[in-house]
Amino acid sequence: MSRALQLTEQLIARRSVTPDDGGCQVLMAERLEVLGFACETLVSGPDDFRVTNLWAMRRGANAGGKTLVFAGHTDVVPTGPLAAWRSDPFVPTHRDGRLYGRGAADMKTSLAAMVVAIEEFVAAHPRHGGSIAMLVTSDEEGPANDGTVKVCEWLQQRGERLDYCIVGEPTSVDTLGDM
Repeated sequence: MSRALQLTEQLIARRSVTPDDGGCQVLMAERLEVLGFACETLVSGPDDFRVTNLWAMRRGANAGGKTLVFAGHTDVVPTGPLAAWRSDPFVPTHRDGRLYGRGAADMKTSLAAMVVAIEEFVAAHPRHGGSIAMLVTSDEEGPANDGTVKVCEWLQQRGERLDYCIVGEPTSVDTLGDM
């Protein structure tokens, strides 16, 4: 089994219904810290809706280099009636060549692919010129007031410059990228 698929299954197994992260960000941060990422957790929102955000950054060898950010979310919508599911939504299940589980499509698979891609890139280019970062929130499926917006405000206050961003969000209404 590929490392990306293994990580996807580990993420799916964590109950992360908005705004609860279910420990997904800790799992990703542990893998990124091994690579030299500085990981910071930002908690925001009212007491009854605490949102967890992860900002992880690995500075490049070139101090003036560009910054590439991978962005996504760990939260999923509620499962609805469990009787409507063929299997437990928080138990990764392989059936007919597909992976089923809450967040498999939106967007734990994308997050796992990002982490593994970063691991492989850093292994191949340990002295990369630009910086690499991950911005992960547990508030995308909900009101989305205390996730990415708050992290971006915080980064602006710190004077961080984000040059490029890859968002692994698979959702759209009519055409790719319309949301």
